[in-house]
This record gives sequence, C-alpha cells and structure tokens, in this order.
Amino acid sequence: MQAFAAGQISAENMERHFDAAVADTISRQEEAGDTLLTDGEQAKPSFVTYPLSGLTNLAGHGVVIPFADGHTRQLPCLTSGPFRYGIYAGSYLPRARKHTGQALKQAVISASALSLLYPAQEIDGYSRDQFINDLIEGAVADIRSCFDQGAAKVQNDFTEARLAIKLDPSKGLLKQFIDLNNEVLGRFSADERQKIGVHVCPGADHDSTHSADVPYSELIPLLMTMNAGNFYLQMASEREPEAALRVVADHLQDHQRIFVGVIDVNDERVESSAVVRDRVLMAARYLPVSQLGTCDDCGFSPFGDDIVTARDTAFAKITARVQGTQMARDQLA
Repeated sequence: MQAFAAGQISAENMERHFDAAVADTISRQEEAGDTLLTDGEQAKPSFVTYPLSGLTNLAGHGVVIPFADGHTRQLPCLTSGPFRYGIYAGSYLPRARKHTGQALKQAVISASALSLLYPAQEIDGYSRDQFINDLIEGAVADIRSCFDQGAAKVQNDFTEARLAIKLDPSKGLLKQFIDLNNEVLGRFSADERQKIGVHVCPGADHDSTHSADVPYSELIPLLMTMNAGNFYLQMASEREPEAALRVVADHLQDHQRIFVGVIDVNDERVESSAVVRDRVLMAARYLPVSQLGTCDDCGFSPFGDDIVTARDTAFAKITARVQGTQMARDQLA
C-alpha cells in the first residue's frame, strides 16, 4: 500500500496483491476451522478511514488518539461540506466471495467514530447538524451495502466507546455516541439488527492500548442499551475479566448475544487451546451458553500498518480460538 501510494506499484498490480492477501486470509481461516469468515480488511487503508477514500474535503489536523506506549494516531478533519462516503464496506465483499462459499462477516466503522471528523469550530455553510444527518445516511448505506452483498453478519467497530469515558468521565460523550449509533441502527428491522453487532476494546495498535485503564463497569451498562443483537467484547486482556462478566450478566437482554474475546492480540505469545477453553468456561459461569460466542479481542492490524504481529502468529492464535472454543463446547454439552 505504501509503495502504491508512492507510485511504485500500478493499480493493476495492487489489485493482485489485494487478491492474494484476501485469498490467504480466507484459506487460513478455513484451515483453522472457522465457519464465519472475514476478509481481514486486507484491502482497507485502515478500519477507520476506508469511507474517506477519494474525498478531497479533508485536512490532516483532526483528533489525536494517544496510546499508552506514547505513540499516537491522528484522524483527518473535515474542511467543507457536504460529507459523503467515498466507498462502502460492502464493496469489499465480492473479492472475498471469490475465494469461499462460507458465510462472511464484514466490519464497518461506527458513525460515532466518523463524527470526530467534524472540527470544533463550525464549518461555514455546513452546520454540525447537517453533517450528522449526512453521516447517519452514509452509515446506514454502509451497513446496507454489506447486506446487499450477502454478508451474514455486520460488525460495527466502536473502539472509541471506552476512550469516550476517558475523555469525558461524565459519560456525556459516550451517551452522544450511543444515541448517534442507535439512530443508525434504528433504520434497520428487528431481524436485521440481530445480524448486526458492536465491537468494543481499549484499542490495539503496536501492542498498545488507549483506554485499558477505564473500568468495564463504567462502559457496559450504557453499551448494552445499543440496539444491536451481537456484542463483541475484548476480554482476554482484561485485568479483571470475571468482574466484567458479572456486569455483562446483569445487563444482558434476551435478544443479545455476547462474543467474549478469548485471544489477546497485544500479547505475542500464542494461547494454547486449553487456555482458550478455560476462558470460555469462565464466561459460561456468568452468561447463558445459548447467548455466548467467542472472538479475538480486536483486530491484529487495525490501522493497516502494524508490523508487530507476524501473520503466522495471528493465524496460530485464530486456530487456538477455534479449537479451544470447540473443546469448551464439547465440555459444556
């Protein structure tokens, strides 16, 4: 991607690289025994910025996200209206579909994350209210595009949820984020919302986090008011996972399913399947098995240029997740 941006690789060759990366990602998931596959977001510039592809009304001086190890990530900033999605996540699915007949899940960035693009000072001729309306329309179309391309599940990445409490301990910002995301989710039917999920974590970039010091007890009660059927919760790297699971159990609704993170993507050591099994069994002590699933804590390379985790390491961890989950399923049965 860096070489392509520098003009060293043609667009045609870049497409071949994308195809190869997605094909490898799909085949390794199948080899691991996964039954709900993803394209690994291999063709996205990052999990956040893919909708901005081709937009010209942006500048580079947006919100800065600091990580615990001292490095930062900076979002772009909108300079003029209107705001429109440059690309929808559903457009990535046909590439993955070429390589598998199994069910696919597609990740999308939350509307709340993209709301951070609007600057603190109002843009002349384009109010924040106008921006939010355009953003909601775009976010709905983004999710819809995934369903239109045959996605079995759609996952909203809401990593800024925990960060919002760190930025605003009153939780006013978090409530704004949840209200905005619920505006988007409210445009879908009840059956469709059962196929939509929300992912939260304290960040995972270069094996560092941005909000791991925020207790889950501060987040989960409000998070579970989101109008989605599935919640993907980082848990393997949580300092007090049982305390967090108790809070989840207290707020779990009948229509919600919890996918607990059983793989710590910020730890380069590969978990054994037995470790994964034990993490699942621990979760099953607090959550109904019929509403329980597993996932990785986060993506292994969410900003598209993380060189910390080797590809073989990532898929070894995924294999451990699948095998350990099956071991737990057998034992629970």
